[in-house]
Amino acid sequence: MNTLPKNTIAFRLWGRYALFTDPLTKIGGEKCSYHLPTYEALKGVCKSIYWKPTFIWVVDAVRVMKQIRTQTKGTKPLNYGGVYPSERVAGKKQENLNDLAIYTFLSDIEYQVRAHFEWNEHHDKLEKDRIDGKHFAIAKRMLERGGRQDIFLGTRDCQGYVEPCVFGEGKGAYDNNEEIAYGLMFHGFDYPDETGGNKLYARFWYPVLKRGMLHFERPEDCKYKKLVRHMTTKSFGIENVKPVELEAEEQGVGI
Repeated sequence: MNTLPKNTIAFRLWGRYALFTDPLTKIGGEKCSYHLPTYEALKGVCKSIYWKPTFIWVVDAVRVMKQIRTQTKGTKPLNYGGVYPSERVAGKKQENLNDLAIYTFLSDIEYQVRAHFEWNEHHDKLEKDRIDGKHFAIAKRMLERGGRQDIFLGTRDCQGYVEPCVFGEGKGAYDNNEEIAYGLMFHGFDYPDETGGNKLYARFWYPVLKRGMLHFERPEDCKYKKLVRHMTTKSFGIENVKPVELEAEEQGVGI
């Protein structure tokens, strides 16, 4: 369990609350979390630890270490539509109001995550930056520091924390459960700068938790996809990507 594949990191992820939202309830009103973290949410955690457009994080697996619990909380999300029609006054500027909604969060969560990075072949201008040792060393160092950016568990409202771990070590809450199958679940997004196309797709899959561990399908292996919208590819090159060496020099830290 101590030997990890090339360019692979393993970390403990925990927090008080998480909201891995079902897209059907994400557009507004009441929100309810999935029982399991989505691939896209864990990929976002990896990117908060360390990321450059040179590579793409691929999440391999996640272990559920604590029992799945939910908690409902009253929240006041901002109503961007402004004042309600019955309250509008001619000539008066609209103001955003706070609605009242009930969100269902996951409570007291803890996971073990294993992920690795692969080169993004669609950014030819960054070919010279494809140096395994450099990016892997920085990723491990940033993980030890708790990430380069704040860690969020599905939403900015849910703060998360990370630290290195040995994947598979310790006792998980569902290690003795042979299999727990879930219905159709959101997997992640196919972004044009990672696929080389000009369309944004949402991916879906049927996850199965086996012995407390969830092995993710690779993005290209997901059978169920839905077109979200047309989207142009963002171009990255030496003109708009700051080398990590320069960032470290500006911050006065080593890499």
